[in-house]
Amino acid sequence: MANPQDKVKIITKDKEIEGILMPTESEDSVFIKLDSGYNIGIDKKTVKKIDILQKKVEKQQKKKAIKESKSLKKIAILHTGGTIASKVNYETGGVIAAFSAEDLLEMVPELATISNIETELVANMMSEDMRTSNYKKLAKAIKKHAESGADGIIIGHGTDTLAYTAAALSFIFESINIPVLLVGSQRSSDRGSTDSASNLICAAHFITQTDFAGVAVCMHHTSDDKTCAILPGTKTRKMHTSRRDAFKPINADPIALIDYEKGKISHQANNYPKKQKESKIILKDKFDESVGLLKTHPFMGDKIFEFFTKNYDAIILEATGLGQAPTNKGEEHLKNYELLKKYIQKGGIVAVTSQCIYGRVHPDVYVNLRRLANIGCIFCEDMLPETALIKLSWLLGNYDAKKASELLTQDLRGEISDRSLYKEEFIG
Repeated sequence: MANPQDKVKIITKDKEIEGILMPTESEDSVFIKLDSGYNIGIDKKTVKKIDILQKKVEKQQKKKAIKESKSLKKIAILHTGGTIASKVNYETGGVIAAFSAEDLLEMVPELATISNIETELVANMMSEDMRTSNYKKLAKAIKKHAESGADGIIIGHGTDTLAYTAAALSFIFESINIPVLLVGSQRSSDRGSTDSASNLICAAHFITQTDFAGVAVCMHHTSDDKTCAILPGTKTRKMHTSRRDAFKPINADPIALIDYEKGKISHQANNYPKKQKESKIILKDKFDESVGLLKTHPFMGDKIFEFFTKNYDAIILEATGLGQAPTNKGEEHLKNYELLKKYIQKGGIVAVTSQCIYGRVHPDVYVNLRRLANIGCIFCEDMLPETALIKLSWLLGNYDAKKASELLTQDLRGEISDRSLYKEEFIG
């Protein structure tokens, strides 16, 4: 009898299929993993026979010692979990974050030809479980490796909240004189279409050749494996659930593009932060988690406004268009306006961003926008809602409310552009 993880040949009425048998709770289908990495299901009614080609073999592999080269720079790979370090769990059939940092290096041996590698397992978690305490722990590890001589840092991270972490680390490090790149993977390592290796290799090429200093993201620039992009840490958003080129810079350009096959770098912008001859690491790693992100929508009553104003010290209002919210004259929506007004009078902070993603909010275009500005709502230019959430949380963790409000609309880490230029944007 075949068991999960056995290599089998499934013979149906009209074809033969080989692969690794996967576990399943289905009574009607059998699932196998093909050599390409993809899973397929086969109706049991059509199956005539299942031949076992090879029984599951438990392999005990010795890890090879890593030899360092004096001619190569040193990169620290910090592992936090996510799809970039995932593999199949044959007990459940699902994909789990189960690789250690050493396993990640073994998956991509090419890294050892680009740089000397040191690794650390900082966490092993899915990115949706990230909290500000994890940002602090990660910043501490970055500082440790930077001070011990690392020429750059690669952070393996789940893609779903990778941009949040990039923004958080951007604000935490007021000064850092090496590149820190967050790298993820849209496809797990067991799939033929995985992008984990190419993203990591391009990140290593960039670190060893660049004069960039600071926090950025390295992910696929196009859906093929030809080019990866270095994206600004406070201006990047995941724009697609599964495409390999899901990450795009918003209201900004990529910092650089990397040719995967040749390892060559093409800088796309000149105004990025550069390495200095003498620069100390300065970090402020405190956060205040009492900041809420409130997305406005039609038929929005006062109950949700009341909940946010009672339970949060600050609110990011993800408004529509140029910053509109359901706070205009009329019995239902006027209650929302009055709640925000009283909230701000008592010391609460309301920051206005846009759901539109591209473009910027502006308080002076319409009367209803001026009404919000007049009660103290802070319009955040072209800052992304997610970045505004992270920034305000960080500001309130390190400054008093008055200073935080003042700094919110100041460009500290490239999160606010001087002006918006028209260009064809990616919309997925």
